Amino acid sequence: MEKFEKIFARAARRHGGAKAVEANLSRPKGTAALKRISDDRWLAGMTKAVFQAGFVWKIIENKWPGFEEAFDGFDPHRVAFYTDEKIGRLASDARIVRNGQKIMATRDNARFIVELAKEYGSAGAFFAGSKPEQFAGLLEILKKRGNRLSGASAQFFLRQMGVDSWVMSPSVVAALVQAGVVDKAPTSRKAMDAVQAAFTQWRKESGRSLTEISRTLALSVDG
Repeated sequence: MEKFEKIFARAARRHGGAKAVEANLSRPKGTAALKRISDDRWLAGMTKAVFQAGFVWKIIENKWPGFEEAFDGFDPHRVAFYTDEKIGRLASDARIVRNGQKIMATRDNARFIVELAKEYGSAGAFFAGSKPEQFAGLLEILKKRGNRLSGASAQFFLRQMGVDSWVMSPSVVAALVQAGVVDKAPTSRKAMDAVQAAFTQWRKESGRSLTEISRTLALSVDG
């Protein structure tokens, strides 16, 4: 497996030097900042990621004020108790993208947020307590306990919220293949364990976050 310094050097060659790469790197939020994010914002983030999947992101962004209104500010305790009749009305509400399955997913994810709040005090406390060396496990939790929170949707949700995370974009996958970590996009448990091990090793080598490493990988390949 390639050393991180070699990957970073390749990214620097492709993008005008180390300073240019650093300028393109984003950093995750700290534990305290994640804890301060209210439960309604976690539900809003989940919902945005779910609706963005397979859709034009700009349309979701333009309609977002309507989403906030239609879903009662994403108050998880209110959304968790939406009736089927309420779901049906939302499915014909022009303020949002009228996808019935994704609307139902919002109710399910509101229930997930409520459960996390009961278990950890708040959803923010749960996500703030996640460990970078167990990120693959966090993705598994979202897949199992959330609705439509798997793969890219879960990764983009976590990245947008500021959780230390990787995103398996085509460029990142290409870099992982080049580094000898996987031979194709990781989908199996074994492949995801290999990805987790690689990121954990690169964190030890570089002292960088998953977010920074992921972005550096993307910058290290053509694309």
